[in-house]
Amino acid sequence: MNTSAVEIFLVEDNPSDVRWMQEVLKEAPMRSRLTVARDGEEAVAFLTQEGGYANAPRPDLIVLDLNLPKKDGVEVLTAIMEQDRLKDIPVAILTSSVDEQDVDNTFSLKANCYITKPIDLDRLCMMLSSVEPSIQGTNSH
Repeated sequence: MNTSAVEIFLVEDNPSDVRWMQEVLKEAPMRSRLTVARDGEEAVAFLTQEGGYANAPRPDLIVLDLNLPKKDGVEVLTAIMEQDRLKDIPVAILTSSVDEQDVDNTFSLKANCYITKPIDLDRLCMMLSSVEPSIQGTNSH
């Protein structure tokens, strides 16, 4: 059994949503380590280990907001899927957008799930369990 913490990479510009995720993860049944990027450019740099992120850990799960400064979530998701070493990381879209076009766009880009804010612990656990086999697969990297 793997007892290491799950690396969760949250791409979110709203400080309240970041704090909320930190609190909810404390209640989650799995151990996790949360890293946060505040905009799309920072997220892509982290994931591609560019600039000051040369030693950034490879996430087991990416939780991605769509409405971000500098690069939006769709641009970040596109960048993820263009990288062979990243495209197998599960991506959960967590956003306030209920626009059907956003849902269609993200699933066509291979997002694993789409959840609208606000989210409670039960829905977060559902999200984590929906990508859990993928998380376990990436934990060996």
